[in-house]
Amino acid sequence: MSKLLKTSIAGTVIVAVCCFTPVLAWLLFALGLTSALPYLDIFLLPALGFFIALTLWAFVANSRPG
Repeated sequence: MSKLLKTSIAGTVIVAVCCFTPVLAWLLFALGLTSALPYLDIFLLPALGFFIALTLWAFVANSRPG
């Protein structure tokens, strides 16, 4: 497995956890940065799309012979 594929899978998992669970909201609350909560979707959803696309691209590139 290539380094790019491992990195993109890790990024996808991290962003998915932040998107679909309140982990990031709890972290921001603990840090006193709850004013950033309304803007999370503007960042997290495109980041999730990017990492999913990167994972697919790395998987295809890794599965080619040669």
